[in-house]
Amino acid sequence: MNLTAVIMAGGRGERFWPRSRRNMPKQFLDLTGDRTMLQMTVDRIRPLVPAERVFVATGREYAGLVLDQLPDLSSANLILEPEGRDTAPCIGLAALCVEKVDPGAVMLVLPADHLIEKEAEFRDLLLAAARVANAGDALVTLGISPTSPETGYGYIQCGKQSRQVDGRPVYKVERFTEKPDFETARRFLADGEYLWNSGMFIWKASAIRSAVGRYLPDLHAGLEEIRPAIGNPEEEEVLAAVFPRLRKVSIDYGVMERAEEVYVLRADIGWNDVGAWTALERFHETDERGNLLRGEGVLIDTVACTIDAPGKLVAAVGLEDLVIVDTPDALLVCRKDKVHEIKLVIAKLKEQGKSEYL
Repeated sequence: MNLTAVIMAGGRGERFWPRSRRNMPKQFLDLTGDRTMLQMTVDRIRPLVPAERVFVATGREYAGLVLDQLPDLSSANLILEPEGRDTAPCIGLAALCVEKVDPGAVMLVLPADHLIEKEAEFRDLLLAAARVANAGDALVTLGISPTSPETGYGYIQCGKQSRQVDGRPVYKVERFTEKPDFETARRFLADGEYLWNSGMFIWKASAIRSAVGRYLPDLHAGLEEIRPAIGNPEEEEVLAAVFPRLRKVSIDYGVMERAEEVYVLRADIGWNDVGAWTALERFHETDERGNLLRGEGVLIDTVACTIDAPGKLVAAVGLEDLVIVDTPDALLVCRKDKVHEIKLVIAKLKEQGKSEYL
């Protein structure tokens, strides 16, 4: 079984504005440690997948950043999208590139901006999932054991156990559910059959290409236009002409919610998608009053604040439950319960034509 990893690193990380910008998105930042999120993602899987079998899918404008951060990565293993078209076109293009190198490969499709604390357990789960995928044309995903009624994640309902692999139960997926309201999420948590949708997938390259052909025939047709150019001198030109007109659709909506042979393994791996500034509290030490400070600070009567201001002294007096992020040209002050609305700032800046802040 030949494992190949495809790291999806094309997102904008808008909820980490103003640190995450168009020219330096979240996955290229060291938000949670000494290594960037992209570097940590590749470090995590290197015991399973050698460097020559790691591919990174990203925007063409980030090619230099990726190669700077991953010096062992060959430029031939960059999958460069002319523009973002969501995950189904990204994964479809990646499958073409993987099949060009190894038609029988099993793909591990992983986002570049997640954190996983139990790395050995994660690798064992990937191996078990890969064995399921390699045995046929199954589409396999990892579902995260929920710890709270989270409304920011999609959910996967487990059906009957279909088999065991390496002593781990493998469940047929009953259905996918989009982000629920709070009461529904609370019911899912109590039910015990529902898992958070991690956005991590394991399948043979040929299997996902076949599934795209069945459920997204228009996307498949566009990818077939691209296929002959993969690895050839005309690849960049063909991609520029064809990829931007591919339908913008997620792999979950376009394929996973409709496919029949979809399976899930339950993952208890200390997973966090690091979706907003408040997620950093889990990975950095806080003071006795619950404040997280990156930089220098004088905090007086200040409680449960996240302050990110490297290279600057921040004085805070009488504050509570705020996120404060300082960069050379922008300052964010936001209530913690509003961090998911930071995207509205991005929208307003676009509306005002202030592209220099994006």
